Parts: sequence; C-alpha cells; structure tokens
Amino acid sequence: MTPAPDVVVAGAGVIGAACAEALSAAGLRVCVLDRGAPASGTTASGEGNVLVSDKGPGPELALAQASRRRWPELLASLREELGPAGAEAEWDAKGGLVVATTEEAVTPLTAFAAAQRGAGVRADEIGADRAAELEPQLTKGLTAAVHYPEDAQLQPVLAATTLLAAVRARGGEVRSGVTALGVTTHASGAVSGIRTSGGIIPCGAVVNACGPWAGHFAASAGVPLAVLPRRGMVLVTGPLPDGTVRHKVYDADYVGAVASGDADLQTSTVVESTRAGTVLIGSSRERVGFDDSVRVDVLRELARKALGLFPVLAQVPVMRAYGGFRAYAPDHLPIIGEDPRLPGMWHATGHEGAGIGLAAATGQLLTELWTGRQPVVDPAPFRVDRPAVTEEGRAAA
Repeated sequence: MTPAPDVVVAGAGVIGAACAEALSAAGLRVCVLDRGAPASGTTASGEGNVLVSDKGPGPELALAQASRRRWPELLASLREELGPAGAEAEWDAKGGLVVATTEEAVTPLTAFAAAQRGAGVRADEIGADRAAELEPQLTKGLTAAVHYPEDAQLQPVLAATTLLAAVRARGGEVRSGVTALGVTTHASGAVSGIRTSGGIIPCGAVVNACGPWAGHFAASAGVPLAVLPRRGMVLVTGPLPDGTVRHKVYDADYVGAVASGDADLQTSTVVESTRAGTVLIGSSRERVGFDDSVRVDVLRELARKALGLFPVLAQVPVMRAYGGFRAYAPDHLPIIGEDPRLPGMWHATGHEGAGIGLAAATGQLLTELWTGRQPVVDPAPFRVDRPAVTEEGRAAA
C-alpha cells in the first residue's frame, strides 16, 4: 500500500504547487488535491506577472524581491531535473514601464519610485524619448515614466504544472476532482487527516492553499480566516506583430487600485503581450462574492483606458475576455504559516493578484518554517494569527 503522505496540500494552483514542490524538495511525501483540474482556477485567470514595480517598501515587497530572485533559479533547477520539455514556463524578464499621463500623477509616481529605490528596487525615472525607445507605440502624452528592469512574466498554468510535475517525479501525488471538506484530528487536537469528497486521507499536516476559497476551507476546519474573493477581468486581443507591446506597461493609478480595500469596482490600465503575440488588457477589481457574470461595461472601460496608452490598439480585434477571483486579505498581505489554533494546519493564501509572482518565495518560506531553517524573509507580517485576518482579532478590533 502507498504510505500516507506527510502533508496534503489543498489547492493545485500556483501557490499550492509551489508549496508542494518546496516541501517535496525537502524530502516530504506530498499529496496535492484540487476540486477541479490543476491550475484551472485563479492561476488560469492570471496574467503571469512577477512584479516588484507595484509594491511599496514593506513585507510584501521583500517577499516579491525574494520570489523574483527565486523564480529563475527554481525553473533552471527543474529543467535539470525534469528536462527542458517538462519544465517550460515561458519565463520572460522583459521589464516593466509605469507611466503618468497627467500632471497630478507625476509627483506620486516619482515619490513611489524613490521609496522603492531605498528598498533596493531598480526604478529608473526616464524621459519621453527613452520611453518611446522602449515602447514605440506608446502614447506621446506622457508626463512621467519609470522603467523597472526587474519585472518579469511567465505563463502561469505552465509554471504550476511544472511545479506539480516535480512533485510527481519525487513520488508525490496530484489528485484532480477531489474537494477538501475539512480535517480530522487526534485526541490531542492536532491534525490527523483531511476530509475530502473522496473520503478521509490520513496525513501529518494540511496546507490550505485554496485561494479565494481558503476562507471557506479554513472555516470548515474550525479556524476561520478573513479571506474573500476579489474579482478581476481581462481582455485578450488577437495576435499582433512582434514588438507592438514590449514590456508590461501600466498607468500609475494601478498601484492605488491594488492597495485599495474598496469593495466597489476599480479599473486601471495594464497592457502587456504574451509569447503567442496576443495582448492582455486589464485590470479590474471588485468584491462581488463569487458572482462570475460577464460585465460588458467593465470590459468597455478596460478597452477605453488601454487605447489611452496604446492608440495602435484601436483597430485590433478582441479575441476573448475572461475573469477570475483573487484571494483577498483585508490588510493586503499573504497568510503564510502554521495556524496556532490547530497544530498541523498550515495556510498559504491571501496573495490576491500577486500570487504568480509571490509563489516561489511563498513555497520556500513555508518550507523553511516547516523545517526550522532560516527563513528567506521575516515571517512575522504573514503570520496566521494577526488580528486583520482572524475572526477573533477582527472582533476584538
């Protein structure tokens, strides 16, 4: 009989996959579950951003910087282990460009960049001529621009499936169509297994990597967390000539939208190309529960704002649109670590729209906490029992 896993990871998106890969690399027997197909939820709705440009100095930026360093190293090691065909994630260190198109936006943009430079981010303020060299099709109506050479992109589904392929190669399991329903416990109160739609799986620990559904799973395990879905939508154009859009380009108001806790709809301009030649146009954010209805008014707003940055897109056909739910934590920080309320219950969630970029360091940090090694970043800001994300703490506040 197959021995019981040391740990079951609930969620086969990029966060769950990164945690599973790092744990299996540390020698643990890992089983990964997902109620759908691997990487078919939030990960499939992502743009593949690995960004430092949109985060101010603080713990999330530190995690993003660690992950930016980790991703290319991790993918290179997996290519050695699995072979090039088994570890292709379309890594592209193409850089980012953040622009202002009004005079009012100049000071906030340059001040934000200056603060990031103080935290070790390369943020180069450039003039209109240099911006035109980087992006020839960009609007001429710029008032300021900052180039972020460290920003990168990968294909999120390929990245997640590569990580899961490594788990399988090391003797782990990945089970699709299995829903995590709760946990079982020993008489001592520690986790003894996970309850699923396919029965109970005995294990030594469980990692809650259920993304937008992490709050539901945490509640079913008796350890409620304030993790909510925050919806976003993206437009996808038909393929364009190579070089039409060369970087990730976004308007300076994107940073404010990311950091906002407002439940109402917010849109900001984000434009970038993929290796296939299509252009992704975003972004929107709103808290509407799990309502997945297509909102044409949101798509029109995304298209209108994109034309403000790239007038060349006016005659480009839209191929499709898609939406997805991001795992939103009220204080805008991921939740990473063991739950002190339930020994053996771990969480890796709350990354919102930054999960692709933060995944590599999240898996590394969770595994370092598990094994007692020196953590790559200070884990305290991401702890599970902070007041902003536990019901007890929020009630007390």
